[in-house]
Amino acid sequence: QVQLVDSGGGSVQPGGSLRLSCAPSGITDSSYYMALFRHAPGKEREGVSTISGVTGATMYSDSVKGRFTISKDNAKHILYLQMNSLKPEDTAMYYCAADSRWWRLLGRYAYWGQGTQVTVSS
Repeated sequence: QVQLVDSGGGSVQPGGSLRLSCAPSGITDSSYYMALFRHAPGKEREGVSTISGVTGATMYSDSVKGRFTISKDNAKHILYLQMNSLKPEDTAMYYCAADSRWWRLLGRYAYWGQGTQVTVSS
């Protein structure tokens, strides 16, 4: 049984930084594909970033490109999202997702974390 635990959220001022983590259990294969999504009230869920467990290739939504960096510790299978230059519009619940198939930024991943809240406000 795969379980994902999201952490690292918090409240920051515009321009600040946060690093989200996603710690999986039940995953022993580094080839799993992982992604981060976010969901803000009144908006549709958005795929933020994803990383291939096989090649390490990454993808970002246009809204975060150049500000967020996704990475993965293949030994521990932990996913990280470094978020810099945060904006108020980045405020959302952020969710980690994983699957043995790469759904890129589509929300079809089989496994999901419980989410961690990010609030960007002055």
